[in-house]
Amino acid sequence: MLQALRLVRRASTFRTANIASKNTRSPARSFARSCVAYSDAHPTSLDAFTDEEQMLRESVARFAQDVIAPKVREMDEAEMMDPEIIKALYEQGLMGIETSAEHGGAESSFTSAIIAIEELAKVDPSVSVMCDVHNTLVNTVLRTYGTKEQQDKWLPLLSESKLGSFCLSEPASGSDAFALQTRAVKDGNDWILNGSKMWITNSYEADVFLIFANVDPSKGYKGITCFIATKDMGIKIAKKEQKLGIRASSTCSLSLDDLRVPAENIIGGEGKGYKIAIEILNEGRIGIAAQMLGLAQGAFAKAVPYTFERKQFGQAVGSFQGLSFQQARAACEIEAARLLTYNAARRKEEGKSFAREAAMAKFVASEVAQKVSGAAIEWAGGVGFTRETGIEKYWRDSKIGAIYEGTSNIQLQTIAKFIQKQYS
Repeated sequence: MLQALRLVRRASTFRTANIASKNTRSPARSFARSCVAYSDAHPTSLDAFTDEEQMLRESVARFAQDVIAPKVREMDEAEMMDPEIIKALYEQGLMGIETSAEHGGAESSFTSAIIAIEELAKVDPSVSVMCDVHNTLVNTVLRTYGTKEQQDKWLPLLSESKLGSFCLSEPASGSDAFALQTRAVKDGNDWILNGSKMWITNSYEADVFLIFANVDPSKGYKGITCFIATKDMGIKIAKKEQKLGIRASSTCSLSLDDLRVPAENIIGGEGKGYKIAIEILNEGRIGIAAQMLGLAQGAFAKAVPYTFERKQFGQAVGSFQGLSFQQARAACEIEAARLLTYNAARRKEEGKSFAREAAMAKFVASEVAQKVSGAAIEWAGGVGFTRETGIEKYWRDSKIGAIYEGTSNIQLQTIAKFIQKQYS
């Protein structure tokens, strides 16, 4: 494992000594410092990337193949993330991609985060979503809404070793996220939280939790407030779900029984939790689009070569028109999902509106992931149906894309609202 990590680091040629010297906290977290700001060299087309972004892609791809790939089936069968994989993600600087160097991060771009999520998903969507939630939700909330004191305290921990979890959903509040029942009551300089959370990603391994609770139910969603808490404060894992797909990614229910959180741990101010959640989930949807994009590409890349190795009726099955046309159509659909995803990412980086584009990217990418991964099983025939090849795992993993971070119907509703606003 350590030797593989060293090989990945040596391959990452853009981690120069000059960059490393600027980050005394950890040189390994400086993988893409030079892609922070836009320049005249910034790509003008959606399928082009800066040299730094391309080198990042190559580095993460090597890391995924060398370090993650050998453990994918084992983790899926055990339904547990290998702690060494989590440790390796931190050592590679992939858990603080946009976080400043001052706080131990790589100080890179949002598109760099999307690139990393995509490349990880080509090998294992479970690892990808862990990295995604940690970066695009947890880290972003603290970077965007945290006070300087909160950023100084929590961001270095999240960049270096402590996994984060975003706790919004509840048994009675899924798509209607703001119907949550968790309550927070002031008690001196603390808040006492009571309630439960459900479908919480990363929660089994996480140490840091962003918890949404209502401090004043009479105000409805305007009473929702975001708190930061740690597992050792008394957060209880009530149930670890057994899932169809992304089985190595933990999804748990949490019990919050008289959880005492210091008032200084409120993020963004009392009653601002709804605003935080709405804005962050728009960004998170681009991350899920990238995960589904990578998944589709991973399934395609595993299945297609086999169709040119297996021969029937004297020729490779992939050369038959019926199959070759299916693969051509799948390639087009993957490319469409790619352009939608990176269009949303670039718009977000440039400070433009991106809610519509994020919804479109997530909806299309999740549809393409299911379609391509399902077809990939058929292309490989009986071999594709076995767990040995790993092709069927992509199909199992793909289904969640239409559910979390806003269901496909919620995405369509969001897109429809923009259409109505434009044309009605």
